[in-house]
Amino acid sequence: MALIISLALSAVFGYVASMLMNLRGPWYLYLLLGLAGGLVGNLLFGLLGFSSNSIISEAIVSVIGACVVVLLYRTLKK
Repeated sequence: MALIISLALSAVFGYVASMLMNLRGPWYLYLLLGLAGGLVGNLLFGLLGFSSNSIISEAIVSVIGACVVVLLYRTLKK
């Protein structure tokens, strides 16, 4: 059950990031963005010495990470 909730939240965070970055696509793109964003965000903020302790801070980290992933995707697509 926790895995399903985690995937659903990842899709939501990916959707939010895609709306912020004006990226449209299918539902699985949002899921992948959210999952990659969570990993990238935690890595980046961990390197800076920050840690996320609540669901709100985790959401912010995931959305920022997903925005970074979208920027990388756009750069590599060109």
